[in-house]
Amino acid sequence: MKFSVAALSATVAALASGAAAQLSILAPGGPDLWWIAESDNVVTWTCKTSPYTNFTVLIANSDPKVLVAPQAFISQQNNFDCSKLITKDQVNMSPATGYTIQLANPFNETDVYAESQPFEIKALGAAYPASSATPTATGSATGSAAGSASATGASASTTSASGSSGSNGASGLSAPGTLAAAAVAAFGLMFA
Repeated sequence: MKFSVAALSATVAALASGAAAQLSILAPGGPDLWWIAESDNVVTWTCKTSPYTNFTVLIANSDPKVLVAPQAFISQQNNFDCSKLITKDQVNMSPATGYTIQLANPFNETDVYAESQPFEIKALGAAYPASSATPTATGSATGSAAGSASATGASASTTSASGSSGSNGASGLSAPGTLAAAAVAAFGLMFA
């Protein structure tokens, strides 16, 4: 049986998108999960399905008048922690909308592994989101060399472990062994 280069490319792309979807930011993000200015806040991610052992944590904003470029506030965060309390001294941004949290390669911050949905930082004194709206860092992912991949995650009305709401691209993929094995298998079938 022979496969074309297009079939090989489709298989590798499917594997890449499935593997990249394994890391998502669960909170903050979206209209129901905001932060409070000059207060302690929490960031939560899908640690059980992440292929990364650690990453840099950054805050960004889509409006350059609010924040010109993403700003790192944790240089190396261990993935296994699943969430992190962010003190008011670590991130002290002005109230605004359009903020995102990014998890990036510690050696190249432009290599973003995962990005949250846009969220708001509300003024000091605002109420925190309801605890029922805050997802937990649980989830699982499965995939196969045939290119099908699925992921399940927190059951909340925010970004799920599937990464469908985030901008998790294959550029931050850190599972080269899995992809390489699948690519070699598919490539071998091409010439069989």
